[in-house]
Amino acid sequence: MSGRRRLDWLGLTPEPERELPTAVAALRASSSSTATPRTAEELAVAERRRVERLILRGSRHSWLRYLAEVTDLVTGVAAGSRTGDPATALLAGEVVLDHHRMLIGLPGPGYGRTATDRTALEGAVRTLRTHIRTGGSR
Repeated sequence: MSGRRRLDWLGLTPEPERELPTAVAALRASSSSTATPRTAEELAVAERRRVERLILRGSRHSWLRYLAEVTDLVTGVAAGSRTGDPATALLAGEVVLDHHRMLIGLPGPGYGRTATDRTALEGAVRTLRTHIRTGGSR
């Protein structure tokens, strides 16, 4: 094997890098009980840096692990086991779900590895859309 780093997992649309940091920061903040409160802007900047680091220096594995964390946040809000804005969770869920669906066209095991998360996100997105459409009644 050559010393070249495989970057085929970076066949991404811009949405994960552009939209996820702010949404994920908001979801994390809504359920966080840190002793040192940070502003929404500080949290979004920190999340943006994390995503940037993952894209520039990470691997397929670390990127998919990050998206699994986002999936947990989204499915928690949808299930009612985590606090958070349903519209924000829906945005994050749709971005990650679109990403995972597009993996079918990329080389490597990404599509297969995300099958469980795709299924969970499909249900969460359906639930969140219904929740938003009906004004919050379950």
